[in-house]
Amino acid sequence: MFQLLFQCQLLQLQQQVVQQIFAEIARRPAPEIVVIGHTDRVGSVAANDALSLRRAQKVRDDLVKLGIAADRIEVAGRGEREPLVPTADEVAEPRNRRVEISVR
Repeated sequence: MFQLLFQCQLLQLQQQVVQQIFAEIARRPAPEIVVIGHTDRVGSVAANDALSLRRAQKVRDDLVKLGIAADRIEVAGRGEREPLVPTADEVAEPRNRRVEISVR
């Protein structure tokens, strides 16, 4: 699994991560890519659900621009429900603002 962290804005994919993703795709005969967005616990559940989905869609769009077939990429947003670092409500935790990319 590959992980990208977000500050407040959506970031460009890092070249090193892109190379690792392409290497993993090349190793599989029919790769499926799952991109899942996450947020910290600042804001409402509904807003975080929407934000996490936008993050995942942005990464999917970037991967498509780099040549990965869109029909191989599934996206989902988990909002604040699956934190990497558990926190109380309304606590900003940068490590929870992330997108996970799995190649299977």
